[in-house]
Amino acid sequence: MYSNDATDSLIESVTDALQYKKPLWLRGGNSKSFFGNPSDTDCTELDLRCHAGVIDYVPDELVISVRAGTPLTEVVELLEQEGQMLPFEPPNFGGASTIGGVIASGLSGPRRPYTGAVRDFVLGVNLLSGNGSVLSFGGQVMKNVAGYDVSRLVVGAMGTLGVIMDVSLKVLPKRSPEVTWRVSEVPASIGNLSAHAIVNGQHYIRVPEGESLAGEVVDNDFWRQLATHELSSLKEGDALWRISVPPSSKQYLDEATVVEWGGALRWVADPKAHPHEVLESGHATLFRTTDDSERTRFQPLDPVVARIHEKLKHNFDPQEIFNPGRITWHAN
Repeated sequence: MYSNDATDSLIESVTDALQYKKPLWLRGGNSKSFFGNPSDTDCTELDLRCHAGVIDYVPDELVISVRAGTPLTEVVELLEQEGQMLPFEPPNFGGASTIGGVIASGLSGPRRPYTGAVRDFVLGVNLLSGNGSVLSFGGQVMKNVAGYDVSRLVVGAMGTLGVIMDVSLKVLPKRSPEVTWRVSEVPASIGNLSAHAIVNGQHYIRVPEGESLAGEVVDNDFWRQLATHELSSLKEGDALWRISVPPSSKQYLDEATVVEWGGALRWVADPKAHPHEVLESGHATLFRTTDDSERTRFQPLDPVVARIHEKLKHNFDPQEIFNPGRITWHAN
């Protein structure tokens, strides 16, 4: 595994950006460049893949600390050697994702409703802030709460709060062998699920091996294809909305091409849809679009929440040099 500490070089890049007032566009594997707004400013690209490698990993402690540029594939392989996993099953788009990109995007995979989201397993981060200093939050144990919530702020912030230098994550033992069933309906008595999706009216369920259902066994690779949008239902069309709602909600249930997380996540491939305007609860994100002029990809925020976001951005990145425009804080 490639290992390199590029802290000094990255600090120098940020210091230069501050001095010359030149915004930076942060990138790792560039596997999720479609997600979020394109830059609305002339930026200098800062490639973070040079800052990579495992800092510390003690399997018995169920904690791994890695630099942000470390490929996700390498981390997953290392954990598998010890019979462990990243519990939130992050998608690896194009096989090029980095750990920094996983944290910055905050995207969890099919296992999310049964084990937790990305932020639930972040124990600590080191963040290169917008004044050129490295800030440390959290630690390497769950009970270390000093700055613990702050370390979660970077999850899903799309690099707008600073450069994620390294992160400590809680990992879990892998489950016993699992099998995926395709069934027409989900038995009411079924338990111990680790994934559930509805595609083209068919239910896909992942359960421990040995569980017998009235249906057809399919390849477990289905879940990787689902997470990385290799299924035709998710990769076709000019736009794809990611709609997060209470599982019992009726909104966009019929329109969804794919339903995940027991009904809580719905994918709608309709460029004319405007879920921002009609959602009764939850939030919607224009996950992918061919229209680069679209600037309202994220759910407009309550004015109070929007002000909190703006203040956080100002405190971490006062000169707004990190990923300008990647996330917009429109208020309702």
